[in-house]
Amino acid sequence: MTDDDQRGPSRTAGLAAGLLAGAVGLGAAELAAAFVRPQAAPLIALGGAGVDRTPEWLKHWAIRSFGTHDKQVLLGSMLAVAAVAAALLGLLARTRPRAAGAALAALTAAGVAAALTRPDAGPVDAVPVLLGAAAAVAALRALLPAAARGGRGDRRAFLLLGGGAAALAAGSTLLGRALAGRRDVGRARAATRLPPPARPAAPLPRGADLRVPGLTPFTTPNRDFYRVDTALVVPQVDPEDWTLRVHGLVDRPLEITFAELLRRPLVEADVTLTCVSNEVGGEYAGNARWLGASLAGVLREAGVRAGADQVFSRSADGFTVSTPLAAVLDGRDALLAVAMNGAPLPVPHGFPARLVVPGLYGYVSATKWVVDLKVSRFADDRAYWTARGWADHGEVRTMARIDLPRPFARVAAGRVAVAGVAWAQHRGVEAVQVRVDGGPWRTAHLAPVPNTDTWRQWVLECDLAPGRRRIEARAVDGTGAVQTGRRADPFPAGATGWHSTVVTVR
Repeated sequence: MTDDDQRGPSRTAGLAAGLLAGAVGLGAAELAAAFVRPQAAPLIALGGAGVDRTPEWLKHWAIRSFGTHDKQVLLGSMLAVAAVAAALLGLLARTRPRAAGAALAALTAAGVAAALTRPDAGPVDAVPVLLGAAAAVAALRALLPAAARGGRGDRRAFLLLGGGAAALAAGSTLLGRALAGRRDVGRARAATRLPPPARPAAPLPRGADLRVPGLTPFTTPNRDFYRVDTALVVPQVDPEDWTLRVHGLVDRPLEITFAELLRRPLVEADVTLTCVSNEVGGEYAGNARWLGASLAGVLREAGVRAGADQVFSRSADGFTVSTPLAAVLDGRDALLAVAMNGAPLPVPHGFPARLVVPGLYGYVSATKWVVDLKVSRFADDRAYWTARGWADHGEVRTMARIDLPRPFARVAAGRVAVAGVAWAQHRGVEAVQVRVDGGPWRTAHLAPVPNTDTWRQWVLECDLAPGRRRIEARAVDGTGAVQTGRRADPFPAGATGWHSTVVTVR
């Protein structure tokens, strides 16, 4: 077909040919990525590169708006954009094939650049993008001539080729996902046998869970534990292949296998984790019983040198975290965790091993799929989030959250249970205070807790008169400091302010 061909495909046929060719290309790339690594698939590579370059305000908006579904929304949006782009390329190729070729070459170059600049990428990561582009070109060259305006035979040929292209796209995509699924470490996780802890956690105090209907439970089930990370594809790390490297400013570098980690004295501890992206009263907090080796013990075995002030950790997918060294060595239960609530870590939560450091937001303490610990200095190494302007030390802010009554609930006049959870990890919660319509603060009843590293349930019976009522809560931490009422956004060091809810009393 030439640029001045007057018997080229219709616009509709051009759009359809482009869409089918794009599907073939993505399917071929998905299949190729199954033999390279999932992060090399075009949408995953471009999505990851896009996330890295997204302004902080937009990332925060996505987390606030879509919660733990932000990755599905991103990938779904990218798939829609890819479909539109492929259709438009098919439309352009009807009359201007050279321009369409140049546009496809530019998109391919962007995909290759994204794949090659991902953490731990190698030259082979470009292969899925290149193969996908070649498959798309081949499909488009076959489809467009068959779609040229002519007799019934042309339409029949286009329909046959189109059906074949759709089948090829679907088949290669499904096969690629099936092959990638062979890397799923779910079976290895299920086969993991956890040793008993050398230092088991004490039973939870009687009444740690107030069992108020609708109140957040003291222990968060694994399936309900929040997940906020940058991984568009959950890393699948086989424990047989897992090795933790400990190096940097140490006297005796170490390499620890998973079997060796399980043979270490393991510590069990109840710890609440909180995401720095949490808004005032937000849901990105959860409490679990963790099992793991002492992180401080590992570092002391390696011999930390003078002048070091951080642990620069890296996950299997290249994500980096900088943890203040002092917070690891001050006696708190900083763990190389291998289990969560009595079971091996769920894969989305870091199997086979992750960091858990109480008192710090997750972005500086909770590296999942951890494979590398470098003892270093903040001045020398900047981690993913701290390089983007977030605070270096990330100490969790004191927060009281109102779970009951729900926002904008309609409740009967009289005595109403106001209840929630409060946290100030590693300082503990000494009191929670509640007020209605700006009145005097009243002290709530606190449930007992096993340590200062967990959140604490609270409840207060309030007599509410009919009308629209505003309820506020604040916490007092273990040092006696009262939670500030000054509102601040999560960036750069965590949200502050009193949580409030408005209800209608009838």
